[in-house]
Amino acid sequence: MSEAVPDSEVAVVPPRALDAANMPNEATPLSVRSFGLTDRGKVRTTNQDQFLIAVLRKAFQITLTSLPSRKVQYSGDQCHLFVVADGMGGHAGGEQASALAIDSVEAFILSTFKWFTALRSKDEDKLLVDFQSALSQANARLLAEMTAHPELRGMGTTLTLAYSLNDRLFVAHVGDSRGYLLRQDVLHRLTSDHTLVEEMVRRGMLSAEEATTHRLRHVITNVVGGNSAEVKVELHNVQLEAGDVVLLCSDGLTNMVADDEIAGILQQDRDCERACRQLVARANAAGGKDNITAVVAQFEVASSAPGP
Repeated sequence: MSEAVPDSEVAVVPPRALDAANMPNEATPLSVRSFGLTDRGKVRTTNQDQFLIAVLRKAFQITLTSLPSRKVQYSGDQCHLFVVADGMGGHAGGEQASALAIDSVEAFILSTFKWFTALRSKDEDKLLVDFQSALSQANARLLAEMTAHPELRGMGTTLTLAYSLNDRLFVAHVGDSRGYLLRQDVLHRLTSDHTLVEEMVRRGMLSAEEATTHRLRHVITNVVGGNSAEVKVELHNVQLEAGDVVLLCSDGLTNMVADDEIAGILQQDRDCERACRQLVARANAAGGKDNITAVVAQFEVASSAPGP
């Protein structure tokens, strides 16, 4: 297992340099390699985490023709979707909540989503609104499920979603799972924790150091499902660069492994699968007190020939 690089850097708040609004409008195609892994951990008897990695492409399926042709033809554009969801531990239906939320996002993408090709600047805000709608729809689906099945009342889930299109990364986030971006060996945290303690830190009532051991640090204030008819979705639009690494993960990783050690593992191993396995193994070695999920995506300059 790799050890953390001693001088690893972590930027808790994404710097202005990552703001896509300040970057050129011309899109740069980037290739993507990714891997995801979830693990029950050392303490929990079930795994309430879920993850999804998907490639979105336009397809042309031929059912019958007199011409020699492939049965399915694809456009050159590719979009990539990454999702991590952590069902609310200690609540009935946590596993169902995370699965239903991701299933709802899948259904939204298939039935209403239209952003499969290059975006103009004015379209980017519309895309973020669509992801806000996707998570609101997931929230409504969980509430409907709880109404139909009272034994599931109170179930909820975090949900962190990242969608890449060429050199743009769009992030929609609810809860205390996290999204990170590693750029030039500096780890930037893209999302904030929607927890009572994080809110106390933002208001100056607690220091960041005090927050790590506070007895209420696991109280989540914003989830998909739960008892609220509305969900507050945190949204980000980030400019990607060749060499960037994106990590989505549940708090079963971040509660066990410090950010600087996460940065060190991502710096040292550019193989997505090995990096995921090292992150999960390190969380288990530190105690594995919760379910652990990690999704790693690496972005490089795309080759001239599109994939199959």
